[in-house]
Amino acid sequence: MKNKAMIFILLVFIIICSPFLTDAHVKWFTEVTPEKEEIEHILSPMFMTITVLVAALLAVLTQLLPVLDKIPLTQKIDKVLDNYRKSSRYILKYGTALALIIQVLAGTIFAPEFAITNQMIRILMWITIILLLIPYHYATKAGALILLGLFIYQLTRSGLFHMLDYGFYLAIIGVLLVGKTKLEDWGFPFLYLGTGLSLCWVAVEKWVYPAMSMDIIHQHGVPTFGFPPATFVVLAAFIEFVVGYLLIVGILNRLLAFVLTLIFISTTMLFGVTEIIGHLMIHIVLIIFIIEGVSFYDPPINIHRTKISQMVFVFLNFVFTLATFLLIYYRFA
Repeated sequence: MKNKAMIFILLVFIIICSPFLTDAHVKWFTEVTPEKEEIEHILSPMFMTITVLVAALLAVLTQLLPVLDKIPLTQKIDKVLDNYRKSSRYILKYGTALALIIQVLAGTIFAPEFAITNQMIRILMWITIILLLIPYHYATKAGALILLGLFIYQLTRSGLFHMLDYGFYLAIIGVLLVGKTKLEDWGFPFLYLGTGLSLCWVAVEKWVYPAMSMDIIHQHGVPTFGFPPATFVVLAAFIEFVVGYLLIVGILNRLLAFVLTLIFISTTMLFGVTEIIGHLMIHIVLIIFIIEGVSFYDPPINIHRTKISQMVFVFLNFVFTLATFLLIYYRFA
């Protein structure tokens, strides 16, 4: 058990030392014109090798995490966090209001790249904020509906595949709408799924448009830990994609969520105010993941009962998911 724990701690340390990997939206920090990489260059021998190795690692991780969850210290932390679960929906509700306040004060909507050009949009954002701050579930639902309208508005301006970067907002809206209803238990699983899909989608951007990420490395002096910038971009995208995949299949436990939160915080030191405006909502969602864990979520991996079948499922499913995201992004984005 100690050897397995040491391996996991080493992996966590490597991830923490790579703050660049969580800069999900590279377009915020570079003015380089996006140039799509040739698919033959993306699917390089290195890319294919890493894919197989990561799929194998994830397969092993399905059996390692339950062992870590049985550590006495981990169990004590779980019991403490369980007491805060009743606050999760309030954190999401008021956290969303806080994120919107920061955005509207900065003159943006949903992300730093979307400037508010219509006074009516600004008014609707303030109305949404006020409704979310009212401690009454009907007001919350009204605010969520207006937020949905704002998302659709931005969707018509920016296009479907651009707004997929921010698909987690739809998941947040869904959680707010189903509160105090028979569908309430579906809220947080939907939040996991929506956030995971968004992280996977924006990770692919680094593979398809690597020049943008490499420009950030040069402009901001991002450490690559001895790797060539091109290789580091590929590795960073893989880690980000893996985090999204872990959310989707229900493997991301509290420990990994905590590590991921630390990583996102570390990027603020590199990118400052823009990072705060853009990723505050993600921070709030990750705090909820830390509090909730996966106890409420019946992950797809539970369909398979034996250890071998679970490992095979995760391995093959990861390869299939990665290929699907890459091909769709390359074709339409």
